[in-house]
Amino acid sequence: MDKKLTLVLENGVNFDGFSFGYEKPVAGEVVFNTAMVGYPESLTDPSYAGQILAVTYPLVGNYGVPEDKIVDGLSEFYESEKIQVTGLIISEYSHQYSHWNATKSLGEWLKEHQIPGIYGIDTRELTKLIREKGSLKGKIVFNSPDEIDFSDPSKENQVAKVSCEEVLRYGNGSKTVVLVDCGVKHNILRCLLRYDVNIVRVPWNYDFNTLEYDGLFISNGPGDPEHCEITVRNIRKAMETGKPICGICMGNQLLAKAGGASTYKLKYGHRGHNQPVQENPAYGETGAKCFITSQNHGYAVDIKTLGEDWEELFINMNDGTNEGIRHKTKPFFSAQFHPEAASGPTDTRFLFDKFIESIEKHETSTQKK
Repeated sequence: MDKKLTLVLENGVNFDGFSFGYEKPVAGEVVFNTAMVGYPESLTDPSYAGQILAVTYPLVGNYGVPEDKIVDGLSEFYESEKIQVTGLIISEYSHQYSHWNATKSLGEWLKEHQIPGIYGIDTRELTKLIREKGSLKGKIVFNSPDEIDFSDPSKENQVAKVSCEEVLRYGNGSKTVVLVDCGVKHNILRCLLRYDVNIVRVPWNYDFNTLEYDGLFISNGPGDPEHCEITVRNIRKAMETGKPICGICMGNQLLAKAGGASTYKLKYGHRGHNQPVQENPAYGETGAKCFITSQNHGYAVDIKTLGEDWEELFINMNDGTNEGIRHKTKPFFSAQFHPEAASGPTDTRFLFDKFIESIEKHETSTQKK
């Protein structure tokens, strides 16, 4: 029989369940993800650092976990080198798993990485509570509610915790892309390496303006973008060169801040595979199409604070929040959602094409001058 444990929320609500992961108390921000599949990718997404993740899909663990295989410095099936969530909350845990690619159970994987997991929770009720009250601080405890104190991950620089600590290089293409690692998902790197590029991956606080490069890419990442003022200053300096810039998720927020905008915390964030996003009708290249996107973020850009040289590129059709920006005259743009997916729909992977095309166009225009 699995050991009993309790999810304690800051508003005094408790949920009792059973352990299927590592047995240690943890604390963090409780958030929910509406995706039906993709827990290996979600759990290894650095954007979840500091958070206790509740999966709304009722049955979890039935297809196990793939091998942690590293190919050319990147994980073949995961989105980073380790599990990033602080804890995992699910309704029903499948103790038996079956999949051609699985090498271990979800519970075994959590224990390897010392991450607690709790099942037997009414995740529908928990999700309704978060939607009504907003994201809540919570803790998973085994013996007493006082085993560990509540913690607020937004007060710490989560980006600094998940970013690489040294400059890393990938690929051998003819164009050089500097990627600012704010907690990059490995599939962003995989997507970029499909093109004729080499990638220079630098830490979040690295002054990449000392490097020679053709395009700048700002990755996703966890927590409050206010902690990344060093990165914003470096982006602002890079903008003076006119070289192409592309950002994803946290990258959208940091590019917006470099453009003069401010950000704010959403009530409960966007996390799942089914977030509908519409291209701004004013953009016009595809006739204001709607895309179904994969998302994972708790902060958003206050579009009203964006400078006159910028315009909104994408809009969330559920709540009207910003989903991307672009500069009106220079090759700078970003998306709040994840075009690389992993997991989720790949409808918006064309944004990587746009970025590479902008590098080629900028190179051609520079040669003409």
